[in-house]
Amino acid sequence: MADEKKSRWKVPLGLMATGVAGAAVLVLRGCWHRKMSWPVRFQEHSYQVCLGCGIKRLFDEKAFRAYGPYSYDLSKLVAWETGKAETEAPQQQPA
Repeated sequence: MADEKKSRWKVPLGLMATGVAGAAVLVLRGCWHRKMSWPVRFQEHSYQVCLGCGIKRLFDEKAFRAYGPYSYDLSKLVAWETGKAETEAPQQQPA
C-alpha cells in the first residue's frame, strides 16, 4: 500500500519540477524575442521591434532578415552599423 502512494506522487512532482524549472529559465532569461514586428523604416535604416519587450534590431531589406545586436536605443544600433561599414570598406584617398 505504501508503494502505491509513492507511485501516484511521481508524475505530479515531475510536472511541478518541470514547471518550476521553466519559470526559473523565463525569469533569468527574460524575453525570447519570438514575436517581432514587421520592418519599420526610419530615415535610411530599417529595424524590427519585439512586441513583448520593445527591444529593437536592425533589419536588412534585401536579404529580408534581422541582423546585429539588440538594443532599446535605435541611435546605438545605427552607430554600430556605420562603425561596421567603415571597418569593412575603408575609403582610399587619392594620391
